[in-house]
Amino acid sequence: MPSKIRRNEKTKKSSRISESPVRRREPERPSPETLEVVIWPSEILSQPARAVQTIDPWLVAVAEKMKKVMEESKGVGLAGPQVGLGLRIFVMSESGKAAEATVWINPTISAPSGEEVGEEGCLSIPNIRGNVTRAKEITIRGMDITGQILEKRLADFPARIAQHEFDHLEGVLILDRFSSVQKIALRKKIRALEKGESESAA
Repeated sequence: MPSKIRRNEKTKKSSRISESPVRRREPERPSPETLEVVIWPSEILSQPARAVQTIDPWLVAVAEKMKKVMEESKGVGLAGPQVGLGLRIFVMSESGKAAEATVWINPTISAPSGEEVGEEGCLSIPNIRGNVTRAKEITIRGMDITGQILEKRLADFPARIAQHEFDHLEGVLILDRFSSVQKIALRKKIRALEKGESESAA
């Protein structure tokens, strides 16, 4: 998620996660250093991500790289599918700084409260922005990069970031949340993206 939004430790051992409902064979793991932002309409962006099964040095390195990519791209959040990994992990930082980013693994969101409309963009959908209605407050629960359970009550901008990134884990994009009127207004930019004519993310 881009940072410009206007309102209306490395683990020593592998940690096996037992909470995941389904165990599937992990796909080949790319080198974390090769990860970069994937641009829509890449198929992985529209697919629900798989639960993380193991927290190990590779995943730690992935999280660190995601933080760097987020900051370099001037974003405030980045999810696994956005770097080509169909895994339920995202990083977020209200300041956009990698050093202040929180890692969420296999997160869930509950207890939404209130509604707020705000303009959003997406690093994976460059140069396209639109209004999205989000819950004003949410509770997010998941694991951090050490495998410890983490739960927070978020409000306002942090809540919006978390909901945006969680959507990516579900295969939901801001395009799916735009009104039909917004989609009509943005149709030229959307078609350009579909043809691969967009430049770097705004």
